[in-house]
Amino acid sequence: MNMHIEEEAANWYKEEFDLKEGDSLRFFPRLGGCSDVQKGFSLGVGIEKPSDIGVKETKNDILFFLEQKDLWYLDDHDFQIQFDSDIHEPVFIFNK
Repeated sequence: MNMHIEEEAANWYKEEFDLKEGDSLRFFPRLGGCSDVQKGFSLGVGIEKPSDIGVKETKNDILFFLEQKDLWYLDDHDFQIQFDSDIHEPVFIFNK
């Protein structure tokens, strides 16, 4: 499993969450919503420091990550975050 975040998506999160150099943004499974990999779950996002990183990528001096305990959500898929210019926000892509 790998994680990749596009530059435009990273910039969007940096602006929306008012992130500063050295901050970290965690993606985590939450009950409800829809997903291509886990029925009945979706990804939440929060500003917090990592404790046991499962996958990560650093862009624009911001650490984007999922904790080891949350990797079940990815179901052995690679996790990509792309920026959709039609809706002006990031989208999650999962590839086996």
